[in-house]
Amino acid sequence: MRDLAPVRAATVVRTQAQDVFLCHAWPDRQADAKEVYDLLVAEDVSVWFSEVSLRPGTDMRLAIEKGLVSSRMGIVLVTPAMLGKLRTDRSIANNELSALLRRNLLVPVLHGVTFEELDNVSPMLASRGGFNTDEEPMEDIIVKVAELVGELADEEADELSLRSVPQ
Repeated sequence: MRDLAPVRAATVVRTQAQDVFLCHAWPDRQADAKEVYDLLVAEDVSVWFSEVSLRPGTDMRLAIEKGLVSSRMGIVLVTPAMLGKLRTDRSIANNELSALLRRNLLVPVLHGVTFEELDNVSPMLASRGGFNTDEEPMEDIIVKVAELVGELADEEADELSLRSVPQ
């Protein structure tokens, strides 16, 4: 029987192409979401962001699914526009959120909304630990997210090195 540990290790490395998947409402893509993207990149965090990652002519849903799978963690930028999108079952944002909620590492970042407002629309997302720009500046929040990404990368490296050691 073939030892699959090296294959699994290579798969983990290959599929984690980005540190963060940035989930946002389409109306926020050129302002608030772009600011979050720029701040993350300034902290050396690789980001799947629709404005950068989607090429003209690509199937948006397939590209988003690939971005979801290839990211270590997800950030949901919760703005008034996102709350509006989450209220409709047909929105792409709702599909992204469903996929992210199935994963362990999902961080909501509230911007211009409260946890109570989010709880009225998405109790599962509101139950996750997150940040609110009413309590601290976006710049400080992004530094904390970058630290979390660094911890995740260290944990993955440790896990990979343990897998590659012969048993």
